Amino acid sequence: MTSHTSEPSEPSESGESGESSEIVDTEAGAARITWHPAQRPRLVLAVSHGAGGGIEARDLKALAAALPAHGVSVALVEQPWRVAGKKLAPAPKTLDTGWRGVWPALAAPGLPVISGGRSAGARVACRTAGELGAHAVLALSFPLHPPGKPEKSRADELLGAGVPTLVVQGGNDPFGRPREFPEAPAGTYDLVEVPYGDHGFAVPKRAGIGQEEALRLITDGVLKWTGSLG
Repeated sequence: MTSHTSEPSEPSESGESGESSEIVDTEAGAARITWHPAQRPRLVLAVSHGAGGGIEARDLKALAAALPAHGVSVALVEQPWRVAGKKLAPAPKTLDTGWRGVWPALAAPGLPVISGGRSAGARVACRTAGELGAHAVLALSFPLHPPGKPEKSRADELLGAGVPTLVVQGGNDPFGRPREFPEAPAGTYDLVEVPYGDHGFAVPKRAGIGQEEALRLITDGVLKWTGSLG
């Protein structure tokens, strides 16, 4: 069962209608979807947060601000543990359960749904893409391995998504730098690097690019990729 917790606002000058949110009951508890709809959507990009933060992450906010003007509705998904105010994420199995529970609401507009997330949310998207019928996967800051433990690779999750996949990775991400990602058959996944970016895509002041430019690399890369999807 779902229930709206806020009403949509009026369309903005750029042509997108205002955001709205809904609570979705899942077997893992109540999740929340915050919609940033396009006026004439052709795709839905659903993205969830990581284990250490919420949908206020800079990359998620940037995507929600940029993509609706290009025909991609963005759904920011808060997992039940975040909605409940807990500080620690549950086991991966429980995260998958929460994601499965919100999927019918994400698919309700009748459009192809890109399953996405950052960090732990990216792993969830990869693990469940096939069973949920995701159109594609967007993996932001995919945690290829725990920091300092490259031998504990999670590459099998990424390579097993089974649908077109885009990885957006910071050049200095301790959970996996772009050069550490495995080679794979053409069409398995593409990778966009954010130079100097850490796991949260923050770039140091001494970097050759500013923070706004780093975020543009993310949104431009995702827009180009979504435009290539059939």
